[in-house]
Amino acid sequence: MAVSKQEYDSMMKRASPPSPKMKNTVKAFLSGGFVCACGEGLYTAYRALGIGEEGVRALVPSTLIAVTALLTALGVFDKIAEQAGAGTLVPITGFANSVAAPALEFQSEGRIMGTGANLFKIAGPVLVYGNAAAVLYGVIYYMIQAVK
Repeated sequence: MAVSKQEYDSMMKRASPPSPKMKNTVKAFLSGGFVCACGEGLYTAYRALGIGEEGVRALVPSTLIAVTALLTALGVFDKIAEQAGAGTLVPITGFANSVAAPALEFQSEGRIMGTGANLFKIAGPVLVYGNAAAVLYGVIYYMIQAVK
């Protein structure tokens, strides 16, 4: 029995509950803002400890990544992200989670074929296309500057 595209769309709309877009937007905004506020708090704390600007610029994202990886390993980050939504997944914490989660999931298959092979399973494409886009934009920027 073949189902037409219109019938399938109709069945899908009936089966899928509507997404509370405004509520999700507010949650993402607040949770993303909280992540950024934590970063600012770390920046202030590290500066108060007398760490130089370059050191602080390395320590803040490293700390956020380490804390996120730890929370992922403890199974806490997924529960936070479930409630917070995109606010925790878009900033650097989302990147850390996307690296740590597959590594933990496949660790039973060994260090090389499990953890190592799956470490960048989710983040890998983002890194590849992000770097490719950066190179492309850099070339375009260079060409525009050369014309001026």
